[in-house]
Amino acid sequence: MPTPATRTPVRVARGTYANLNSSLSDLQEGEVVYATDQDKLYVKEGAALVSTQAVVDPDTAVTDVAQTFTAAQRGAISAIAVAAGDTTKTLDFATANNFQLTLANTGSCELANPSNLTAGQSGSIFIVQDATGSRILTYGSQFDFAGGTAPTLSTAADAVDRIDLIVRSATSIHCVFTANYS
Repeated sequence: MPTPATRTPVRVARGTYANLNSSLSDLQEGEVVYATDQDKLYVKEGAALVSTQAVVDPDTAVTDVAQTFTAAQRGAISAIAVAAGDTTKTLDFATANNFQLTLANTGSCELANPSNLTAGQSGSIFIVQDATGSRILTYGSQFDFAGGTAPTLSTAADAVDRIDLIVRSATSIHCVFTANYS
């Protein structure tokens, strides 16, 4: 879009915050001013200068800066049941970081390649045998285990195993398997 030939320049009062604040009587209601020492815009409202920048509560997490948490942070464990006739389960990584997959009423099940992979996401999958045990789990091609060999589950009734994971890319999930927590 070309620059219009007729235009009115906007001139904003400039100065240090202290100078602008001490000259409030010279400013009109609603006038925008620029504090050069703070690199901020303010608006005169009544007898005060009010910042035009959003104020972020220091107790609110933001996504574009490093943060230190002073209280415990936790992710929910999403329960996934494998019912009779289920031969494949596909986890949705947009819904949780941690899952509990309870194997029941079926001899074997494939943990298919999950949906919504994002590099850097990490979490755990708890794999629980039902009261019968001896259930088998196979894995989609995106689950990468050390040495290239998928683990063998504990098969005792009510056994619990765990896969800790981190998503390396949209097609690769690095996994560490730990067996027999029962």
